[in-house]
Amino acid sequence: MRTLTVGILEMGIPPEGYREKYGSYPDMFSQLLSKSDSQLSFKFFPILDGDIPGDPQQCDAWLITGSKYGVYEDHCWIEPVSDLIRAAYSADIPMIGICFGHQLIAQALGGKVQKSDKGWSLGVTEYQIHNKMPWITDDSDRFAIQAYHQDQVIELPKDTQVVAASDFCPYAALNFNGRAISFQGHPEFAAQYTKALLINRRGLKMLPRELSTQAIENIDKPIDQSLVGTWICQFLRHKLSA
Repeated sequence: MRTLTVGILEMGIPPEGYREKYGSYPDMFSQLLSKSDSQLSFKFFPILDGDIPGDPQQCDAWLITGSKYGVYEDHCWIEPVSDLIRAAYSADIPMIGICFGHQLIAQALGGKVQKSDKGWSLGVTEYQIHNKMPWITDDSDRFAIQAYHQDQVIELPKDTQVVAASDFCPYAALNFNGRAISFQGHPEFAAQYTKALLINRRGLKMLPRELSTQAIENIDKPIDQSLVGTWICQFLRHKLSA
């Protein structure tokens, strides 16, 4: 297997003090994906510091992380990253989007995202698989990962298929015409990091107390973190060997 370089677009940073204990979001992804594919290498791009790649050919694939920001907000880096997404899609360079990244790929390609009137999805969340993709090579019909979001994709771009859904989030995992995949949940989040994040944000009154407390109490329920990491790696290998 040849080595593939994955460019990780760092769209957000953990709360102060958390990076030292848990690592950055690119660190979390590189650790997760390396468990399934040791032939991946990674380049980190701190987007909020202005390090925005202009050439989609710079890496073999791209991964767009989560963020505390909304994709519909007015930030100077939203449109340049959206341009990169559209250029990579046109050049058939594979992309993976997670949470904010899931939403930004959808929006950049013509979909719509908004703050959901359903409120927050927090903690361990199960999704049902609706369309079995070639990179899902096991017999799974559902999976569970950590969730932390209020925004949702509400309209799909053209040529986009729903891979997985829940009653709360009908567009929870997407396949963009075989050129990109995305997940609303966070396969990179371990239970201890999610718990710390929930406690931090609940203390600042950013999250509903009852909902966040329930998520904290159930934080150690089994999740399919490694399985989703394997699916992402299999998508990249399947795509780049086709």
